[in-house]
Amino acid sequence: MAAEQMADGPQDGTAPPPRPLDAIDQDILKILQADGRASIRSVAERVHVSRANAYARINRLVEDGVIRGFSARVDHERAGHGTSAYITLKIVQNTWRTVREHLRRLPGASHIALVGGDFDVLLLVHTPDNRALRELVLTRLQAIPEVLSTRTLLVFEEEDLEPDG
Repeated sequence: MAAEQMADGPQDGTAPPPRPLDAIDQDILKILQADGRASIRSVAERVHVSRANAYARINRLVEDGVIRGFSARVDHERAGHGTSAYITLKIVQNTWRTVREHLRRLPGASHIALVGGDFDVLLLVHTPDNRALRELVLTRLQAIPEVLSTRTLLVFEEEDLEPDG
């Protein structure tokens, strides 16, 4: 039970305050952002600490939620999802959590943000083609009762910025 509470955070839903990150922690983050497959030995050598110290620091960063996971950076076009779009949504006031749950289940959704300004939500999607994008917007997004309107911004070219490593 204690391990589950640690993994999920306190029972009241609030996260514990973040521990400060020192220069070594920051360097470890940069290394792992650039290469999530870097070995503990390699990380330790690059930040000039023992393997045990590097291992403990990485585990703490994971436990504290600073590192949320290790993943691959995908070329969406090469992976068969050559159409990308940012979709803005206006939603009914105070329905963010409900809308977010719907958006999490959308195929191809890769980023969801509650924002301030002329619209309420910014959604990034990757689909196989324009037809699939059209289907997603017209039948999936606009079917969500809390969504008042959408605007689709087609991405012509994109580049993921590489973290400094």
